[in-house]
Amino acid sequence: MKHVFCDVCKKEISDPIPARTIFTMREYDLCESCHDDLEAATKSTVRSKNPFDFAWYDTMCVELVQDGVKKNRIPVSK
Repeated sequence: MKHVFCDVCKKEISDPIPARTIFTMREYDLCESCHDDLEAATKSTVRSKNPFDFAWYDTMCVELVQDGVKKNRIPVSK
C-alpha cells in the first residue's frame, strides 16, 4: 500500500493510480481535484491563445502549480 500526498492541498492519496487518482507534473504530485482545478484555470486562457505554443502552455501550468503550492490551492478564475 503506497501513500502519496498532494503537493498543492496536502491531502493524502492512498493507493494512487497514475493518470486516474494522481497526476505528476515535473516534480509535483497532484490529486484529482487539484488537477481538475488546474484544467479549469487554464481552459479560458488556452482557448484565446493563437497560435498555440506547447512551451508556453507548460510554463503556464508549472507557474500555476507553484503558485498553488504556496497558497495550498490552485486559483481558478471564473
